[in-house]
Amino acid sequence: MTASMLPVRNPRTGEIDYHIPETSEQDVAALSQMLRQAQTDWFALGAEGRAVCLNRFADAVASELVPLAEALDLDTGRTTFAKFEAAKSIELIRMWAQKSGPILEAMSGSGASEQVPSVHFEHRLIPYQMVAVISPWNVPLLLAMIDSLAALSAGCAVLLKPSEVTPRFIEPLQRALNQVPELAAVLRIVTGGPETGKAMIERADAVCFTGSVRTGRQVSQQAAACFIPAFLELGGKDPAIVLPDADISLAARAIVRSAIGMTGQACQSLERIYCHESIAEAFTQELMNQLGALTLTCSEDGTGDIAPLIFAKQLETIQAQVDDALSKGATCLLGGAAVEAGGIWYPPTLLKDVNHDMLIMQEETFGPVIPVVTFDDIEQAIALANDSTFGLSAAVFSGERSAALAVAERLQVGAVSVNDASLTGVVNDVEKNSFRFSGMGGSRMGPAGLTRFLRKRALLIQTGEPMPVQLFSDTLQESEA
Repeated sequence: MTASMLPVRNPRTGEIDYHIPETSEQDVAALSQMLRQAQTDWFALGAEGRAVCLNRFADAVASELVPLAEALDLDTGRTTFAKFEAAKSIELIRMWAQKSGPILEAMSGSGASEQVPSVHFEHRLIPYQMVAVISPWNVPLLLAMIDSLAALSAGCAVLLKPSEVTPRFIEPLQRALNQVPELAAVLRIVTGGPETGKAMIERADAVCFTGSVRTGRQVSQQAAACFIPAFLELGGKDPAIVLPDADISLAARAIVRSAIGMTGQACQSLERIYCHESIAEAFTQELMNQLGALTLTCSEDGTGDIAPLIFAKQLETIQAQVDDALSKGATCLLGGAAVEAGGIWYPPTLLKDVNHDMLIMQEETFGPVIPVVTFDDIEQAIALANDSTFGLSAAVFSGERSAALAVAERLQVGAVSVNDASLTGVVNDVEKNSFRFSGMGGSRMGPAGLTRFLRKRALLIQTGEPMPVQLFSDTLQESEA
């Protein structure tokens, strides 16, 4: 039976110029069985043996670096970042090859119970046998690898489904994977849409999902029904607070990079800006100056700063939020409408006179829009920043480190960048959790990125005499009568 084919859109041209097969439930079942069989040998290699395989994989990925970058470029419309993403994936592989051994050693241990000194224990680390990884379209390769590599380093087998929106990198990645047979046996890549993802969860021991809150809720419900853990990295509505003593140029530069970089299509993009009224006019002007210097890549020579929207349907969300804000009194200083030139470009958009009655301040935008709210009291700014169902990350800008940290400590998010923005996008070795609807489960960063895929088995060894049955008897002893 021929597999149905899913169309893939080129974001620059708007044309369908690629297709991928939809992996059937039967194929998912067969692959899951093969992965479980292969996992035993993979785990038996130990941390050192797995690290050797990962380093070979890094070399193999390096040999496919140009095709990987080209595939990412075609799918995302981002030439420069595509090269960065491909190179960063190699760095990520080598990081886990280097760090997994010490992390696993630190988790292991043996000793004597403090409660019962005659009982000695030894810990064994038991990985989830097969992990399902369902990754998103906005940073296709890195977000497919970030969970997969950690799980593999822990000794798991992985069934990976990248997004059907940006799948072209799979071909060169698979060629690299084939150069390391030991790894290829425990990392299988499938293509398809939601039904393929559901079939994966049904057969997994744990699932990692990165994407929207709506789909994440469905994933968590299915995982709960299957009685398996779900590690979810979901949406964000990240705030930035600009205090009156902040370096205006620095703050604007960091905010523009975070909010507009990758066309605002990153979960850690800043989407709400709260600026003290004493510097609001100067700050807003600085934002306008920096945003006004940016250009779209739909120019005749294809150069520019702002790539097209990857996912065409995202335009509906962006424009609906902007229009809602304008209808409720917001002022658009820059941008505000899409440019269609085959693909869809949304120019950097700056809004003022914004309030929390507007969708733009409540719902994830996932586009290059900067709404600015002024405040006159720090307590007001903190309350507004915390007025969200999301809690991914935030930023605080101040000339005084202590003042910035005092604000950062009160924000209901998993990470706060101080005098910079979206640092979690480049700092992968520091643990942080997602708060509220931004996610669930252990940190995907730092040592926890690996340890969340492990369970501890305790071997309890009695070196003395077993406790007597009388210890648990309800019969009153004569001596106690």
